[in-house]
Amino acid sequence: MVDIVDSTTRSRMMSGIRGRDTKPEKVIRSLLHRKGFRFRVNRRDLPGKPDIVFPGLKAVILVHGCFWHGHDCPLFRLPGTRTEFWAQKIGRNRENDARVTRALLDAGWRVGIVWECALRGRDRDLSGTVDALAEWLRSDAGGIELRGAVRAPAAMPEVVSVSSRDFEFPAGRSARS
Repeated sequence: MVDIVDSTTRSRMMSGIRGRDTKPEKVIRSLLHRKGFRFRVNRRDLPGKPDIVFPGLKAVILVHGCFWHGHDCPLFRLPGTRTEFWAQKIGRNRENDARVTRALLDAGWRVGIVWECALRGRDRDLSGTVDALAEWLRSDAGGIELRGAVRAPAAMPEVVSVSSRDFEFPAGRSARS
């Protein structure tokens, strides 16, 4: 498949893609702030500079874009141009995500992952997503992963607890402990 814009235009377009303060991050931050949560953003002293950090709760939230992090959902589609390049890039991003999550867990942090598909689309349920995050933050659960529902319309975002099959938790900790 041939790109519809020249390489200079494509380069300019790609350079404008933000790595922080993305719209999904801002939405989550705003809704959590309204619920009374206070947090820090992109702490450089933590592995991967997590998007949202709750120091007092020893919890972090990573907001992942479905394309950039290769999520298995309808929002992700490998580009038809330079497929090998994109497959390698997204593969490296996924490896880095796993490495960062492991480092955060090893350091004793609880990790929450919110996928872009939980926040986009006509069937999204922002209040359900934020309510699930708030409940997780108030609990002692080790991790949570929120994805958009791919089933029936108007379904609430799927709540997936991070389990040991996805990540190894430090001794004595689990997704529910």
